Amino acid sequence: MIFEIPGNDTIEIENVVLDYNGTIAIDGKLIEGVAALINELSGKLNFHVLTADTFGSVERELASVNCKVVVIPKDKQDAAKLDYVLGLGKDKTLCVGNGRNDRLMMKEAVISIAVIQDEGVSVESLLAADIACHSIIDVFAYFKSPNRLKATLRN
Repeated sequence: MIFEIPGNDTIEIENVVLDYNGTIAIDGKLIEGVAALINELSGKLNFHVLTADTFGSVERELASVNCKVVVIPKDKQDAAKLDYVLGLGKDKTLCVGNGRNDRLMMKEAVISIAVIQDEGVSVESLLAADIACHSIIDVFAYFKSPNRLKATLRN
């Protein structure tokens, strides 16, 4: 997807990297509506879910979702997430997260969005983000209505 942000460069997003717990899931359970939205948009974007799988539920919860699930080690999660984003190409990757372990990937991604849901958001990740949203559903609205993203990021 191509976003022309007034006063900024044109941004082409190929990849969306999503944290799991606190971002697209609460207490290990996928948030209602997320599966349908990922599946709907997966023809335009490549979705990647990065998680240490604290609740052991990610494979089951995302079994019918068109995304790549990557279970990262429980230690140095922030570095693992950053390395993954760098491998995809930070200039074409949008990241979404809420935890402290998301801050490094969010700082490097071309666009990053912090979500403030039931789990809250780490201040460090919030400060690394370009945008803060109330819910993950709001994030998907940017892809369905690109003018919202333009309005939020324009100079």
